[in-house]
Amino acid sequence: MYLIFFTKEGLLMISEIETTTDPVLSREDAIAILNTPDEELDQLIAQAEKLRRKYKGNHVSIHILTNARSGNCSQDCAYCAQSCRSHADIEKYKWVDDEKLYGDNTFVHDHKLSRHCIGLSGMKFSDDEIEELASKIRKMKEEGTHLCCSIGFLTKKQALMLKEAGLDRINHNLNTSRSNYPNICTTHTYEQRVNNIHMLQDLGFEICSGGIVGMGESKEDVVDMLFDLKEINPEALPINFLIPIKGTPLQDRDTSNLTPEYCLKVLCLARLLVPTSDIRCAAGREIYFKGREKELLTVVNSIFASGYLTADGQGIQDTIKTITDAGFTCEVESD
Repeated sequence: MYLIFFTKEGLLMISEIETTTDPVLSREDAIAILNTPDEELDQLIAQAEKLRRKYKGNHVSIHILTNARSGNCSQDCAYCAQSCRSHADIEKYKWVDDEKLYGDNTFVHDHKLSRHCIGLSGMKFSDDEIEELASKIRKMKEEGTHLCCSIGFLTKKQALMLKEAGLDRINHNLNTSRSNYPNICTTHTYEQRVNNIHMLQDLGFEICSGGIVGMGESKEDVVDMLFDLKEINPEALPINFLIPIKGTPLQDRDTSNLTPEYCLKVLCLARLLVPTSDIRCAAGREIYFKGREKELLTVVNSIFASGYLTADGQGIQDTIKTITDAGFTCEVESD
């Protein structure tokens, strides 16, 4: 391990003093990392790589995402094609066909992938709806797959229903900073999200929680979000890079600031701040990191294959080839 020194202009130098202690960064240090000159990015990646290999070795975990309930959401999240403010041309349904849901689960099992992630649009659910989901989880767990659900706000009773059914992990992203949150969503609060995560942690769930970069936030917003995620210390920390979707309030958002260099700085900072989490490059990987996959996987250890909730992605065979061509191996978690 090496020690990093920072100035307001960014990365100044890396010492050659060996240490077993993970870096402790101030908010000012973190902002400086995002301001690292591009010509010094290799040094920053090297620092992040040491932590990546210390805690995650040479492995990359691959996840498949199934959109189990699509559209008709009551929430007004500006980035989302499924929100009440969206006019995006997407398929809408209460439950995806069982053939698709169970087929994806078998795909995860047969390809020995890390996890089956299941997304459901909406913020609140009835107990009957949760029991229906629980029955589906019980069936999927028969194949030994590791399951994660993205499912809005649950009551404690509902969370325990899913826990009893065998659900391993719940995704609940912060998405942006506390101060920027009202610019992105007005139908619920940032604090509600944080409180929901802590309730789920108290019940023994693994937590997946991250954010979205490119929605018009400042670098300070990115830093503040990551410091809150450091406090949560989720098992997985996904960073999405905005894909503007036609029909959403952010359809015309300028994403020219999402250069590969800046995106890598964000991921390096996530690795430095929350080194034991699975740092995942989620939406936008295929767009913003094309040709930079080896650098990307030097920092992150988790990715999706075969698409996102309402956006296409890289197929499984191409994803595996991307990993192996970069000199990494695929991690197996599901039986």
